[in-house]
Amino acid sequence: MEKVFIKDEYITLGQFLKFSGIADSGNIAKFIIQDGLVSVNNEVCYMRGKKLRENDIVEFEGQKYLVVHED
Repeated sequence: MEKVFIKDEYITLGQFLKFSGIADSGNIAKFIIQDGLVSVNNEVCYMRGKKLRENDIVEFEGQKYLVVHED
């Protein structure tokens, strides 16, 4: 599982996909989410604005990412 460090209290799913390198742009992130290709905490998520907080797990194409708050 890959750790992705964030500085703020949360990051939106769309921002996360760009920040982690999964999507090259916000537009691509939107389509990935709309197509049901990403899950958050083992549930498919269709909300681009879904707030991800520390210890949330995002999965895309079999790869898991753990959200970690950087102090």
